[in-house]
Amino acid sequence: MGHYVCGGMHTMCIMCIGALFLASPSLGLTSNNFRCMHRPHPPSTTALCNAPPLPIDPSGWPEKFPAKSHCSKCGLCETSYVTHVSDACAFLGEGMKRNIDGLEEAVHGRKRKLDGVVWNGASAEGAEEARFGVMHRPMALARGKVKNAQWTGCVTSIALSMLEAGMVDAVVCIASKDDDGDGGGWSNPEPILARTVEDVLRGRGVKPALAPSLRVLDELKASPDIKRLLFCGVGCAVQAFRAIEHQLDLDETYVLGTNCVDNSPTPEDAQKFLRQSVPEIDEGKILGYEFMQDFRVHVKYDGKDSSSTPSYERTPYFCLPGDVAEFAIAESCLACFDYTNSLADVVVGYMAAPLDSSMDQSYQSVTVRNTRGEKMVKSALAAGRLEIGPPATGKGSHETFAMATVTSDNIVQKMVGGEMKTEGMPRFFGEFMASAMTAFGPKGVSFARYSIDYHLLRNYLHCLDVWGEETANKMLPEYSAAIVRSYLESDSFRTLVDEIKAKER
Repeated sequence: MGHYVCGGMHTMCIMCIGALFLASPSLGLTSNNFRCMHRPHPPSTTALCNAPPLPIDPSGWPEKFPAKSHCSKCGLCETSYVTHVSDACAFLGEGMKRNIDGLEEAVHGRKRKLDGVVWNGASAEGAEEARFGVMHRPMALARGKVKNAQWTGCVTSIALSMLEAGMVDAVVCIASKDDDGDGGGWSNPEPILARTVEDVLRGRGVKPALAPSLRVLDELKASPDIKRLLFCGVGCAVQAFRAIEHQLDLDETYVLGTNCVDNSPTPEDAQKFLRQSVPEIDEGKILGYEFMQDFRVHVKYDGKDSSSTPSYERTPYFCLPGDVAEFAIAESCLACFDYTNSLADVVVGYMAAPLDSSMDQSYQSVTVRNTRGEKMVKSALAAGRLEIGPPATGKGSHETFAMATVTSDNIVQKMVGGEMKTEGMPRFFGEFMASAMTAFGPKGVSFARYSIDYHLLRNYLHCLDVWGEETANKMLPEYSAAIVRSYLESDSFRTLVDEIKAKER
């Protein structure tokens, strides 16, 4: 039997290792009960419990990781900080409720305001804290000034400016690893501790597969010259980082987050998704892709000529093969309630921004959550690397669109035993549907509300289906629970919930 987590603050005897590997939200593991259950230790195990913590071998993912199939591969368990997994993991015990509700005030100085949630497109054009998280100032639109980024490089612009200005000694970011040299590195994430401009530039572009951002923590611990750090990551990784931040012996930490939803489990799954969705494009020429506000997947790829301008293939969601979600979406993403990256100092996204002709010309949204975030953005503005535009606004009602998307979702239909779609619409009808929904559907911030609510409701149903009502409700952060309660007043969502609960009997 391997010895993986003994040592450190949270000591655990060998007899408890089995409990770690069986860990799941259904067990209700918390920081109080996920430690050694056998103190005083039997003499035969005392030596083992004094051993230093051993990281979990990543080749054992996901079966040998505490959250099993719902592990988001954040990288924490691949370091000596694995001893903190019960307090940090977003998918164990109360997970995101524990992290978001428990740390939001400590990180930002206050909790989000929950009394201003917007319904029916009324009462506010701008983003509200109840859905989007704490805001130091209103969400704004922005463009970066970095070549060869997936968008305009807002994230890279801020990171570069902070490093060049001496605000930080290093940046944790996800670079692209290309083992075979065939151009497939866009989907192959590799965490790095970036100390130079060249290193930071390796992090350009969105990586559509799960990425172990925290894997570099032991390298960081072994680098006493790094006292000021910028950590870049998605919500689940940021939550784990915040939970162990006080253990890192740093003088200053800054966190730059991105909105995130529905990553693929592995690079191979992301590539398989593209082979099925846009088979006509040479895989080696693909630079990245996004699910966009016009209800189409935009695939960015090298054009037919030698010009520096990329080309785009835009495929309506409705034309995608019906079974792509089965392999292309990680199970951890189906249990996520932190689309907006609640604990980051600054968050960059695109769902709340207007859609221009292409990614590399469009605005993105920037949310500043606290005074540290203000300093981060000001450094990029002072360096001339970032352009701040008008406040992010929106229009249109989102609830009907969100509920219709949940009801027709293949993942949801599988939960309730409904009809599964195996093929997408013919291209003509798919284009018509996408154009109609773009024209008449919610826009800007209202589109972001639609996307947040749809994913939150779908994911609640997933948790309900996998772990049951009691555990699912314990996993919901306070803001998520309020949104779920509102939709439970509708017959459509209540019916889905009742059908899933009936399976438990």
